[in-house]
Amino acid sequence: MREYGVYEAKTKLPDLIKQVQQGERVTITNRGEPVADLVPSASRAAQQTKEAIAAIKTMRSGNIDQSQFMEMRARGRQ
Repeated sequence: MREYGVYEAKTKLPDLIKQVQQGERVTITNRGEPVADLVPSASRAAQQTKEAIAAIKTMRSGNIDQSQFMEMRARGRQ
């Protein structure tokens, strides 16, 4: 989790949004005191969970080749 002051957060908002889209949490502070948290949307997290469950079911069924497995593994490490 990263912390940014209000002024810095205002000037770097697009970058902070990108960080949150990648699953990070960002805390905004005012004079060193936390005042807000930017967190990934709950609906996005739910969609990622559904995709992960579907991928696990596919892997268990044996209907996956080596290249698909490697791509899924790489995505999971992000």
